Amino acid sequence: MLELIFLPIANYCIPRIRLLDYGRFILYKLAGVKISGRAKIYGPLTIRPFGRAKNIRIGDGTFINTEVRFGVPEATVTIGRNCEIGPRVMFETLNHGLTFEPGKRRGSFHQPIVVEDEAWIGAGAILLPGVTVGQGAVVAAGAVVTRDVPPFTVAGGVPARVIKKIEPPEM
Repeated sequence: MLELIFLPIANYCIPRIRLLDYGRFILYKLAGVKISGRAKIYGPLTIRPFGRAKNIRIGDGTFINTEVRFGVPEATVTIGRNCEIGPRVMFETLNHGLTFEPGKRRGSFHQPIVVEDEAWIGAGAILLPGVTVGQGAVVAAGAVVTRDVPPFTVAGGVPARVIKKIEPPEM
């Protein structure tokens, strides 16, 4: 019920000004999205199906740009700390089988998506069920991620593949 109230307010009623961008995450939190700490969320977020905001977890310090879509009917999307999510990124935890079975149609399966700490997902990327984007990894704009992206690598393309390694910061 809270999603019905707070999601539209966060998405459409709060003006898009810098000061309010830093507090919009509170409304998403009230709508049921599990946010630890502070996050900067421009919105609007599309969450499908309605009532599944609880299947989204966002870590402290994460930035989420505009028009991001979460398809989370059963499985979860977990985004770590200090991540950057570009505009129009899609997280899809549901997929269908390739073979049509009479009476069952194509069937479907649900798998979670995990984006580990300090990862960057470029604009328009699509993350499909069951993938993990490793710590510090970068997914290029427009990539379709069908399998795991190792930590500290750059992945891009359709389907996404590792393009190069990133030197991790010294601890």
